[in-house]
Formats: sequence, C-alpha cells, structure tokens
Amino acid sequence: MRFVRAAAGIALGAVSALAAPVVLAAAGLARSPGLPVCLAELEQRRVAALLGGGPMTPEGIAPRRAAVYLWCRVPVGLLGGGVLFLLAAGGWTAACGLSRWLTGRSADGMAPTWPVAGYLLAAGLLLLFLDLTGLAAVAELERRLVRRFLGPDELTWMRRRIDELATSRSGIVEAVDAERRRIERDLHDGLQQRLIVVAMLLGRARRKNSEELYRQAQAEAEQALEELRQVAWRVYPASLDMLGLREALAVDAERAPVPVAISGDLTDRPAPAVETAAYFVVREALTNAAKHAGATRIEVAIGQDADVVRVSVRDDGCGGADPAGPGLAGLARRIAALDGRLTVDSPPGGPTRVVAELPCG
Repeated sequence: MRFVRAAAGIALGAVSALAAPVVLAAAGLARSPGLPVCLAELEQRRVAALLGGGPMTPEGIAPRRAAVYLWCRVPVGLLGGGVLFLLAAGGWTAACGLSRWLTGRSADGMAPTWPVAGYLLAAGLLLLFLDLTGLAAVAELERRLVRRFLGPDELTWMRRRIDELATSRSGIVEAVDAERRRIERDLHDGLQQRLIVVAMLLGRARRKNSEELYRQAQAEAEQALEELRQVAWRVYPASLDMLGLREALAVDAERAPVPVAISGDLTDRPAPAVETAAYFVVREALTNAAKHAGATRIEVAIGQDADVVRVSVRDDGCGGADPAGPGLAGLARRIAALDGRLTVDSPPGGPTRVVAELPCG
C-alpha cells in the first residue's frame, strides 16, 4: 500500500513538473503571484499525503519561495517520471517475454533454456532493485525540497519552538499544582481523618484500659499505614525504578479491578523522565477505564522504535473520554514537555484507545 501511494505521488509529481513552467510563465505574463503559490500548496499536500512529507505551513507560502520551489522540482519530477517509465517498461517487457515462452514461442529469438532464464531473472531482479531504490531516492528528494523551500524558515521555527516550550512549561506547572492539590486531598480526607480516629481510640482506651479499644486503634493505625503507602505509590511507585516499566505496570494490572493484558516490552530502558511519563499515561488510562468507562477488559501494548517509546491502552468500555479533562490534559502537558504526543480516540459507545509517543533518542 505504501508503495502504491508513493508511486502515485511520484507520477503526479511528474505531471506537475511539466505543468510548473507553464504556470510560472502564465503568472509572469498575468502578473499574478497567486498562481505559483496555489500550485506550491497543491504540491505540499501531494507530498504530505502520498510521500510522507510534513504538514502544511500555517503561515502560508511566500510567492518568491513558491516560484523557486517549482523551478527546483522540475528536474526532480521529470526524474521520477523517468524512473516510473523504466519500471513500467521493464514489467511490460518481462510479461511479454514470459507469455511468449509459456505459449511455446521464442522471445526475441531466445529459446526458454535454464541458463537464459537464470540470466534474465538475475538481471531483472537487479534492475528492479535499482528502480525501487531510484523511486525511494526521488521521494526523499521531494520531501527535502518541500522542507527546504515551503517549510518554515529558521526564525519562524525558533519562534514556534519558543511558544511551544513556554506553553509546555506553564502546563507542567499547572499539572504539578493539580497533583499537589490531589495529594493534599488524599492526606486530609483519608489519612488525617483516620489518624484522628486512632488518637481518639487511644485516648479512650487509656482512660478505660480497654483491650478492645486498643485493638480497634491498632486496626485503624494499620489501615492508616496502608493508606499512606497508597498515597506514596500514587505519587511515584518505587517498583518503577527497581523493576522497569513493564514489571511496574504488571503490579498495577494485578491491583486493577478489571482484567488487564500487557503485551510487548522496551528493547532498551529509556531516560527516567520518559519511563515515568509512559507509566503514568498507562496508569491514568487504567484508572479511567475502571472507574468511568465500565470496561470489562483492558489491553496495554508497549513498544520501542529506534528513537520513540510508544504505549497504547485500549478498553472495551462505553467511550466518551474527554481529552480536556484534568487527568488526560495534565498527562498531555507532561508529554508535550518531553516533545511527545498523546492521542485519545474515544467515540461514544467505545472503544477507547489512548496512545502516547515519547522520543527517547
């Protein structure tokens, strides 16, 4: 499928390479700088959709840059058309020769002997490899031309990067403040109240010298200790440092009220910040699926490419998760600060799929 898209993109590029001089000449005669810009925008869409290029430039394309781009890509487009022509001609020649041999006729005076067939097969595979390599090279040239002439210039890119960093920094501050408020609520509403009960029970037990009251105080103290462990675990699980991401998630899966299946693993252990962010993404998704989605099964997938850690959580719940909610929004800000990306796909009726991609290179 990718090859078909790439071939279609290169074929369209060959057509546009023939049309570019005509458009530029017409724009010069009519003094209409908008024509090259329109064609350059179409080219940018073509490369993005079919050849895997970058997104559209939000600031728009300057007419001068559009004209330079169109002139520079004329030889690239013609080169791509030539490579496609050679590929089609080679395929047609091979099909015609094979059909002749299968019907008992000779192909260009060559009888179908094993040495001849082996020679032609080796030569055909070599030419096919060179042709496919040429297509890949043309596609890369197309992407580089778009980035060079139609992408944002260095000043624009730096301004955009500064804005992103400022936004992510403020988002991290908000996420940290929200986490602090949550911890305070957990301590105030849970642990603090239980310790007050322990103090009251101990006071009554001392006055009445009651073994039963001492036992109740001991039970409450043990429960308070367990709640303190839970609060500490929600702040940061010690198992993540000791065991790694998969094993820490396996511990969470055992505690989850919904069956959780974990697949995949990391080939190399990433930086602690990346591993921690991936862990909290999965844990937040597990909590949402169990508490709000009514899920009966959750699937967690962990993977790592050369420079990206990817975690995915999918549940069979009712869907409707809000990416702007406090939990997911805080995670998105945390991941953005690491130059990562959080994707939430949760249509009404489900299923819900949360994917986090974090650079680790």
